[in-house]
Amino acid sequence: MVINMKKIFAIIMFMLLAYLLNAQQQTTTNIKGDGYYLNPIFSGDYPDPSILRDGDDYYIVHSSFDYYPGLLIWHSKDLVNWTPVAHALHKYVGSVWAPALVKYKDKYYIYFPAGNTNYVVTANSINGPWSDPVDLKIGYIDPGHFTDAEGKRYLYFNNGGYVPLADDGLSITGPLKPAYSGWEIPREWSIECFCMEGPKVTKRGDYYYLTVAEGGTAGPGTSHMVISVRSNSPFGPWKNSPYNPIIRTKDNSEKWWSKGHGTPFEGPNGKWWMIFHGYENGYYNMGRQTLLEPIEWTKDGWYKTPDNIKADAPILKPLNRISNTSFSLNDNFAGSDLKPQWQFFGEYDTSRFHFIDKALVIKGKGNSVGDCAPLLCIPSNHSYIAQVELFIEGNATGGLVLFYNNKYYSGILADKENILANLRGWQFPTEKAAIKRHVFLRLKNIKNTVDMYYSIDGQKWNKIENSVEVSGYNHNVLSGFLSLRLGLCAMGDGDVKFKNFTYTAIK
Repeated sequence: MVINMKKIFAIIMFMLLAYLLNAQQQTTTNIKGDGYYLNPIFSGDYPDPSILRDGDDYYIVHSSFDYYPGLLIWHSKDLVNWTPVAHALHKYVGSVWAPALVKYKDKYYIYFPAGNTNYVVTANSINGPWSDPVDLKIGYIDPGHFTDAEGKRYLYFNNGGYVPLADDGLSITGPLKPAYSGWEIPREWSIECFCMEGPKVTKRGDYYYLTVAEGGTAGPGTSHMVISVRSNSPFGPWKNSPYNPIIRTKDNSEKWWSKGHGTPFEGPNGKWWMIFHGYENGYYNMGRQTLLEPIEWTKDGWYKTPDNIKADAPILKPLNRISNTSFSLNDNFAGSDLKPQWQFFGEYDTSRFHFIDKALVIKGKGNSVGDCAPLLCIPSNHSYIAQVELFIEGNATGGLVLFYNNKYYSGILADKENILANLRGWQFPTEKAAIKRHVFLRLKNIKNTVDMYYSIDGQKWNKIENSVEVSGYNHNVLSGFLSLRLGLCAMGDGDVKFKNFTYTAIK
């Protein structure tokens, strides 16, 4: 009887795991009623997470790089299901890295590096409106905000130093002072570089805890890691945790690589958690995805990952209740503004697009996908179908593309009469005189092999002869810390009208 019960329990756990693995169809995890979630909580390119607890509400923001509008803020009650709130950055200031989202005296701040300096944007409500960026006129990256016991404000940076802030948080008031030089990584470990970054200061009890990333955010899968130190002062001296690294990929056989850039925080019911990012083994082109794990406190006041926790296995939810998100990449272009999933690459020019009769009209720019500032979103699945309807006006060319940066992209396009293929920047007519200014385009991505289709009526689809393999569109090959995004492009002399963008995950 005992043996039979063990078998039954094993079968139940296997079925639960299979269910969880098939449940990831949204950008954020959406698992109902079973009490467990499965990482990632943000599937796709959501790196460098910065989390803010505001009462029973949680907000998060990520690096937004050259995608504008930038700094998309998300909200959650349960840490597993997230809904977009607002973009905090509309003015182009360069590539935005590793922000810090904080609340100080009923006002919200986001500190972030871009263009060899650091900026801050502010708002009286998390929903905005957010201010234009204010230049703090200091270099370094990955600002981490904290306040001392007297309420004075500071920023830590990637070099382990800190600077004082004015009370309003809008200027630096003193020189950078060194505080922490890092945890020594064993030389025999395979890492990208020492590269200390992502400092986060947390207060618990009598101690301040400084959490940093080391090892390099990409490179070998065993590079990135989370390091913890503590002190009775936020300025040190710091003592390294005996549990370092708190989180690290130890072997290339693991599902999640380069795990790092972590933040410890208190979640619901007094439980503590670590939010961090990692690359998925075999899907580097999806970028760094946001992961969540519980942490526990030892009797001597250190935190560590519980022994029974694995990033790729089911984990008990912070709150055992049913909740979900309505977020979807599908867009019928109703309304008068872009939905939150859309960002232009390298610009945010509101004069270039408008909405009319449930259609998005984008004015052509440049002569190639690379110089047309495409409108992009983040695919969240290994396999999916995306499609859109196009109307070509003037001598414009429009398309549905997979885009890494302005040098590396592929997709299917159309001018007023031809269907064009673009394979890694090599663009040519593949179906001549096939259309008359109106066409439906489709990309079918099955685990990085992408087939391309067009249709005259949206019912009968014609596969073109050209396909492309896209696994190499990632940072370890092309640099830039970006991901392969899905989007719409309009180039040439004229406009392209887009209707009914749909995204369907394939299990």
